[in-house]
Order: sequence, then C-alpha cells, then structure tokens
Amino acid sequence: MNTELALYQALISINVTEQKANAVIEALETDMLSRLATKADLTASTAEVKTEIAQLDAKIAQLDSRLTIRMGFMLSAAVGVLITSMKFFN
Repeated sequence: MNTELALYQALISINVTEQKANAVIEALETDMLSRLATKADLTASTAEVKTEIAQLDAKIAQLDSRLTIRMGFMLSAAVGVLITSMKFFN
C-alpha cells in the first residue's frame, strides 16, 4: 500500500472531507518532491565534499611543513642562545 493511499484512508477514517484529504495529500506530495534530496542530489553533493576534503588535505600538508620549518628555526635559535650563554659565562 503506498503512502498516499494510506494517508487518504486515515484521513477519511477520522471524518475529514474528501476534498480536504486530497488537499493534504497533494501538499505533502509537493513538499516531498521539492524538499527531499534525490539520489542525483546526493551524488553531486558527495563529489563536492570529496573535492573540498582533497583541498583541505593539501592545506593541512602545507601548514604542517610550515610548522616544521618554524619549529626547526626556533630550536636552532634556542640552541644558539644556549651555546652563546654558556661561552659568555665561562
């Protein structure tokens, strides 16, 4: 039994007029067709999400390499300051 028929029978069983029952079913059908995603919509959205994920992965890799370079620079600067202070105090 399809949804429209079941809804129609339920509305008729609670003494809703036939005209109002049909209006409710038509409104529901229109709403479902305009608001629910189709398989094509989901496929297109999936492709967009995969593209965005690939772009984010590239940005993360770039930031990771920049962070590694900065940490290396700070470590070498700290070692330089430590060596200089050790020579200064000796």
